[in-house]
This record gives sequence, structure tokens and C-alpha cells, in this order.
Amino acid sequence: MSKLYPIGIQNFEDLRKKDYIYVDKTALIYQLVATGKYYFLSRPRRFGKSLLISTLEAYFSGKRELFAG
Repeated sequence: MSKLYPIGIQNFEDLRKKDYIYVDKTALIYQLVATGKYYFLSRPRRFGKSLLISTLEAYFSGKRELFAG
């Protein structure tokens, strides 16, 4: 079965539990968190800002099962 491309999905947990295509950039998220204090996320519309925040929420909530695989 082929995976779906997550068009319009802005919730990390939904993206992982419903088996959409996902490129794991957890190492980059760790670098972002470990190396600075404040960030201004200046990105165009529909460019993943809400998904990044949702991913950070899952990361800090300890939802390890979402990062497996």
C-alpha cells in the first residue's frame, strides 16, 4: 500500500498515526532547541510552521511512539 502525501495536515500526531509520508528531521529540531533562546519563524504561508510547533509539542510531551521508525 502506498503512503499519502500530507496536504493540509498540520498536526504531527495525525500525520504519524495515519501513516502519511514523513521526513524525520528530529535531529534538526534538537539542534534548534539546544542552541538558542528565541527564534522568529519567518516562512511563507503553508510552509510548515504549525507542523513544526506540533512536532515540538509531541517532542516535549514525551510521545516517543510518534518518533519510532
